[in-house]
Amino acid sequence: MAKLSADEIAQKLKALPAWESKDNAISKMFKFKEFLHGIEFVQKVAEIAEGADHHPDITINYTRVTFSCSTHDAGGVTDKDFKLAENIEIAFKDLDE
Repeated sequence: MAKLSADEIAQKLKALPAWESKDNAISKMFKFKEFLHGIEFVQKVAEIAEGADHHPDITINYTRVTFSCSTHDAGGVTDKDFKLAENIEIAFKDLDE
């Protein structure tokens, strides 16, 4: 999969609210009311990522969870990362928090 240019990334980020490009990845922090809500969401995203065979870096800071998506084989951000980010967004909207 081909690495996207900075312009292509900027254009695609317009469709993903609060996602940002930094250090050859796209990322977003999600906030939860309770620690375990964030952990449950991480589990949901893990299942999505496993199904796609594309895994984000995940940072957990109490009630904040940050997902960072990059295609390491391509050396940066690809369409695969945007598809995963879109699926993370869908999963977040489906939460019953």
